[in-house]
Amino acid sequence: MSTSKVPASLRAFSNRSVNRGVEARVTGAAGAGLITAAALAGTLATSEAMAQSASAATGAMPALTVEAQAEPRKKKTVAKPAKAKATAPSAASAAPAGAAAAAGPSSAKAQGAAAPGSNPYADPSAPYKVDRSASSKLPKPILDTPRTVTTIPKEVIEDKGATSFRDLARTTPGLTLGTGEGGNAFGDRVFIRGFDARNDVYVDGVRDSGVNIRENFNTEQVEILKGPSATIGGRGTSGGAIDVVTKQPSFVDFTNAAVTIGTDLTKRTTLDVNKVISPELAVRANGMIQGAHVAGRDYVTDDRWGGAFAATYRPSEIFKLTVDYFHADIDQMPDWGVPFNATTKLPFTESGVNRNNFYGQPNRDFQRARQDVATAKAEVQITDWLTASNKLRYGFSTLDYVASAPGNVNTSAANPANWTVTSGAKSRYQQNQVLADQAELTAKFDTFGAKHTLVGGAEFSTERVSRDTYQALATESFGTSNLAGATLSLWNPNGAAIPWNSTFKRTGTPTIVGIDTASGYVLDTVELFEKLILTGGARVDDYDIKARSLSSSGAVTSQLGRHDTMFNYNLGVTYKVVPSFALYAAYGTSTNPVGAELDAGGADYGGITAANAVLGPEKNKSYEAGAKWEVFERHLLLTASLFQNEKTAARETVGATVQATGAYRVRGVEIGATGNITDRWSVYGGAVFMDSDVTRSATASNVGRQLANIAHESFNLLTKYRLTDELSIGGQATYKSKIYGGTFAANDNVLPSSWRFDVFADYEINKNFSVKASVLNLTNETIYDAFYRSAVPYVYVAPGRSAYLTLNVKY
Repeated sequence: MSTSKVPASLRAFSNRSVNRGVEARVTGAAGAGLITAAALAGTLATSEAMAQSASAATGAMPALTVEAQAEPRKKKTVAKPAKAKATAPSAASAAPAGAAAAAGPSSAKAQGAAAPGSNPYADPSAPYKVDRSASSKLPKPILDTPRTVTTIPKEVIEDKGATSFRDLARTTPGLTLGTGEGGNAFGDRVFIRGFDARNDVYVDGVRDSGVNIRENFNTEQVEILKGPSATIGGRGTSGGAIDVVTKQPSFVDFTNAAVTIGTDLTKRTTLDVNKVISPELAVRANGMIQGAHVAGRDYVTDDRWGGAFAATYRPSEIFKLTVDYFHADIDQMPDWGVPFNATTKLPFTESGVNRNNFYGQPNRDFQRARQDVATAKAEVQITDWLTASNKLRYGFSTLDYVASAPGNVNTSAANPANWTVTSGAKSRYQQNQVLADQAELTAKFDTFGAKHTLVGGAEFSTERVSRDTYQALATESFGTSNLAGATLSLWNPNGAAIPWNSTFKRTGTPTIVGIDTASGYVLDTVELFEKLILTGGARVDDYDIKARSLSSSGAVTSQLGRHDTMFNYNLGVTYKVVPSFALYAAYGTSTNPVGAELDAGGADYGGITAANAVLGPEKNKSYEAGAKWEVFERHLLLTASLFQNEKTAARETVGATVQATGAYRVRGVEIGATGNITDRWSVYGGAVFMDSDVTRSATASNVGRQLANIAHESFNLLTKYRLTDELSIGGQATYKSKIYGGTFAANDNVLPSSWRFDVFADYEINKNFSVKASVLNLTNETIYDAFYRSAVPYVYVAPGRSAYLTLNVKY
């Protein structure tokens, strides 16, 4: 086979940058984790010779152009090998551009080469296992990176049946969904390790701020960096950051299409086409259209369509230009769940109310989300050891809704059959614009025997959010029904009987928030003595925020602003006991300036107000130690970590004021397993056990309480087994512990713990056609996503049981 002619320094640029009820305390679990790590180290020390026989994972970054296949790792002999199926094209013709040259034993299907259209960052023989981050700021393999990096490749996304970001959050340990409240937008709000991360979501390394509703049809993988991540992502990132890595062109032709039909009138079609126009030009197009209702929820619909186009042009070995455009259009009936029982401290669905009950007004309510994103990235080799890149991004999105929130339940009637619920109105018209430029240099050099990978860069961004609401919702009425304050039956709400014959009109008095950020960073990864890897980084962010409210004539009625310069850093060390086993320790910091949650209106929800504009940034720091071990011929990655995140100068509302007097701590243990146990058996899973405490508060009764609105224990395991060359079966189990309510410290309101089980089966008809059947939430468990943080909240309900049949076509 021919050898790639691309210099090693240029290969570093092929991966896209990140511009991206259990009540046990953690103490026992932490001790067990340390004992386990020590036992592993001892075992490995006595068997190092055997471990050394496995091929070491390649240190090369995903190549700009892959024209040769690295020598495969040693393949285990099986007694009854599977019947060989049609093989994928050779690496010279089929490996995706930018694919990692990660070698591995060839499966019966892939013969060691990645199939066309497969994830270029994953192990070709174990696609559940991601070997590398797509971020240039994390230049080492996941095994050698001193932090927890949870990666969800598209193969796992497909087997989970997760078509949206919220679907993924429901089944990812350590993540908890949140609500739109306190003036916040309804959308993909998520907590990471107990910290709000709704504006810490990135797309290909660029912050996707303002809260959006995201689709997965154009997603290659999702990377969740745990712990403060300011040196990589900038402001915020208290509990971590999430980067959505999109699909990019490769220099091999393929077509993947899928058609799904299912319960609840579900119809979904996706198309992924890659075409090599010439040796210098490749293009890729993705499309999706969906029409569906939502299982277990009356009247709720979820219609979507979207498209993405990307082109890569590489006229020479030292230059590459990639441009892409993404559009998504989501049209839904907003579902803000069911009312809460202030007496039992549980949702009313725990007291006999039908989980399908919809307390909205279908003739009036709507929710639309639009997103358009255009990106251009240029990469050039300056010298044999120095490369440069520049990424320019413009994004525009709209979030537009009128939704009904279940209010207080009137229980004054002696007969419970006559109890009623007030259906209120929430509305938002939000436009968000992001213009960002990221310039980066990567240098690879040696000093006194130490091998450096030095990454330095500068980022400039302008974020603008305009927030408005709809008027007259509280006064429009027909007959005796007031549309915002409609009184519905608790047991049979029937909001569909209320007409809507009016037109929507915005107030015309928006609040406009703008954030300008200029950042500089440097990160160095140093390899010493082949066993010791040191990492360190520092970043400075110059943050300037301005918010102004306008009158209907466009005059400024109020204006606020704040300027902060924030410095953060991280340190890490990895010790390779043997090539397949690493121990690590890490420390990192981040800061949350006022107003960083620019979708928010409430002072203690992250928005900027007159009450908090005088306050400096909240400060976060994280300690983490852990172990990572590649087993089963290095196709299964096992991880374990102990972590502690601390926040000081936390903002809290005290009476009529906002003070930076809060502090809290989250400790925990996280374990994970991703990849293949055998050629036929794949697993993807993990568990997180956390303990939280409010360590300081101006409200004395808060001290010692745990944090509100997060699941402290969560577990997920997805497994798939190939029974024959044609038939695979699989399933998924997900556990989420109870969640306590509250604004800061937890109160007595509770969302019960839950288990969810999913099953699926794949049958390969021939090399081009396969069919998949799946059932999600097999037992039709009533599962709660989150609840509003007021004393009498409403509760978001997750979908019920659903079944799908999918026909996949590949060429």
